[in-house]
Amino acid sequence: MTPRIYEDTSPEIERIQIELMRNAPAWRKVELACQMFDSMKLLARAGLRQRYPQADAAELERRLADLLLGPALAERVYGPLTPSEHHDGA
Repeated sequence: MTPRIYEDTSPEIERIQIELMRNAPAWRKVELACQMFDSMKLLARAGLRQRYPQADAAELERRLADLLLGPALAERVYGPLTPSEHHDGA
């Protein structure tokens, strides 16, 4: 028996989805991956806005870089968070 990937989807629909992905051209798979990445960034930004409601757009983008790249690499690429950007909850 094949293990299930999606517990909230019927086995037949899941089988069809997997088959469609297997048969999709490479450009479509890349397009879907890019869409998923964009969706993940939207969710991450929303979480950062909730966590740091006083932050401006530049600070939120810098904090997003921390999430995407890790704090050490984000600091090397974008510089450290400025003192005004250090808020409670960091």
